[in-house]
Amino acid sequence: MTRSLQNVTYRRPSVLESAEGGRRLGLETSRGATPAGAEDHPRFFAGFLTRPQTAAAGLLAVADVAAARYYQPQLRASLDPVVTGNGDRLRFESFSGCCGVYARLDVLRSGLDGGDVGHGTTNVDVNNPLREALSRIGADDPLHLRVGPEELAVTTLDGPVVEKKVPLPDRWLRGFAEAQVIASAFDLRAELTAAEAVRFLRSLPRGSRGGGPRWVVPAGRSLRPTTRPVPGAVCLPGPERLASLQRVLRHATALRIYGPAVGGDAAAAGAWEAVLPGMRLTLTLSPDAARGFSGEGGVLEALAGEEAAEDAELISVLLAWEPRVDIADLAASSGLTPERVRAALVRLGTSGRVGYDTAEAAYFHRELPYDAGRAERHNPRLRAARALVDAGAVALDGALATVTAEDGHTHRVRGEHGALSCSCLWWAKYRGGRGPCKHALAVSMVRRGRTGGTQNGTRGGAAVDGGVR
Repeated sequence: MTRSLQNVTYRRPSVLESAEGGRRLGLETSRGATPAGAEDHPRFFAGFLTRPQTAAAGLLAVADVAAARYYQPQLRASLDPVVTGNGDRLRFESFSGCCGVYARLDVLRSGLDGGDVGHGTTNVDVNNPLREALSRIGADDPLHLRVGPEELAVTTLDGPVVEKKVPLPDRWLRGFAEAQVIASAFDLRAELTAAEAVRFLRSLPRGSRGGGPRWVVPAGRSLRPTTRPVPGAVCLPGPERLASLQRVLRHATALRIYGPAVGGDAAAAGAWEAVLPGMRLTLTLSPDAARGFSGEGGVLEALAGEEAAEDAELISVLLAWEPRVDIADLAASSGLTPERVRAALVRLGTSGRVGYDTAEAAYFHRELPYDAGRAERHNPRLRAARALVDAGAVALDGALATVTAEDGHTHRVRGEHGALSCSCLWWAKYRGGRGPCKHALAVSMVRRGRTGGTQNGTRGGAAVDGGVR
């Protein structure tokens, strides 16, 4: 697994401290993006939380996921959550170290009392002493929240700078891109009352188990397990990965479950949202505990298309850290069709510039504090497809295409009902369920006229960098 180190610097550790009239929670920020450009330590909010204990539990749940590995849990994970100010809310996001769980706490306007919410995205320090202090917050404790540094004159006297070198696996960064594409196909499938949510979640097994995926289906006011994906069912792969929801159950007013339309017996991702007073905590699970979001392939078509890349550049200048991106407004402002706007948003999502909120069925703007092109450059299937095109390995013949792989084997790619199928082992195994194989992706590139491809049947002999993924 390719890894890099991200240098994260905070002026001081985040801390929960006693103060006159209550307690003060100071969350320190690192270098991030704002409307004015990059800032070393942006400040997004200073005011009170209307539900301090609930917010503390939600923030701890996001930190739990950032520190967890649900697959191969013996390996260490420690990733700082990301915070985004969207003008009317604060969003705290994290990804598990195994890339299979995405967590987000949305603190809405009704959860914040006083103070304007800024715009921008950065990492936030949630250290172990702070976690211990947050777990002791009482229900009636007034809590003042500050996201970002105090005035410079004060912070320069507050102790040593905190520096961290955080390991960032490439697949973890690609997971952020894939999760928003997958979630955009979700619909609300079930909603449980708080009491039923507690009963259901506490009935789930605490440890992992083998075998096929679990499925649940709405039954009256609750959910019941089913052995097969009947209409309306939601996949629940690795139910132990919902453990972080336990932190907020006592505060929840409802539990909402989102998922795609059932199609076949294949496992599917799903989102589980705890509705809280003034807040929402959402956990999105990959289709299997041993299968991270990074290999799902939902963004490959968007990355391969030159038109989507050009459209994304145009759409990017129209985004303004909006909490809810209106596709119709963007289409009117850009002159693009709604379909092209959606494709551009998917493309922007590959660099972390948009996320998707299942509760509002809408994209939102944020700027992850990572190299924007890294997910694209380090996607093995995309690299392999581009190498095939550059080698002249694709020959088109109407709806049929022949791709000569690096080992000399030929693969047939056929267009059917707007989709491509392939004779390779990848397609035979996943049937398009994890995006296109490298051969189908290369054919798509050539059909779109990507430079370096051929449409006359000639083939080059250059080696392909990358294997079947």
